Amino acid sequence: MRTMPSVLIVEDEAAIAELIAVNLRHNGFRPIWAMDSATAQRDLDAGLPDLILLDWMLPGESGLVLAKRWRGDPRTQTVPIIMLTARGDEADRVAGLDAGADDYIAKPFSTKELLARIRAVLRRRTPEQAGEVLTIGKLVLDPSTHRVSFDERPLKLGPTEFKLLHYLMGHAERVHSRAQLLDKVWGDHVYIEERTVDVHVKRLREALAQAGSMVETVRGAGYRLTVTPTPSPATAMATDKAGI
Repeated sequence: MRTMPSVLIVEDEAAIAELIAVNLRHNGFRPIWAMDSATAQRDLDAGLPDLILLDWMLPGESGLVLAKRWRGDPRTQTVPIIMLTARGDEADRVAGLDAGADDYIAKPFSTKELLARIRAVLRRRTPEQAGEVLTIGKLVLDPSTHRVSFDERPLKLGPTEFKLLHYLMGHAERVHSRAQLLDKVWGDHVYIEERTVDVHVKRLREALAQAGSMVETVRGAGYRLTVTPTPSPATAMATDKAGI
């Protein structure tokens, strides 16, 4: 028997939480409601959900603070987070993504759009069921085990960053526009701003540590993953001075 994916709804407005919960139940999900940060933390301590819907404005600690804490905790690091908020400015959206959210949806929103976002994020979290191990230089990604390593050292990636890296490694040395990456990684049925790609590329580079320079920005075109990163101007200058 297939287990229903669980969704932790962290929302202090009961009417909104109930509306979300009803729609989740009708579409094969198991909702769990927490009306504040303390309750949400207790629920997470009791068991990890498949996904978290996190309101920005909460009694006690804000959703932004919670997202940062959960992303910094190895136990909750890979649980997908979608932020729900009335704050729709670009700066707020970027702040939410920088805090660790995998997606961001502004209130008011349609339940159809919310369900589409949830399904898309969960698809990105699910490990590929088939596919060869990808190796680019010292960077190795195994789709079957959902593991990534560089120079034989394991790396921890969030679900979106894993999906993004998987796609880039499968199409190495090619330049991909932000629009192409949104289509291939997020899906053409989900409407997300291209700025979102930049935020996740930044997070991917940070997660890759020394291998982060392999993900290049091609000015005016997009991004490329390469085994031979182009030296930065500072590096190139230092090399010239050293006579190398």
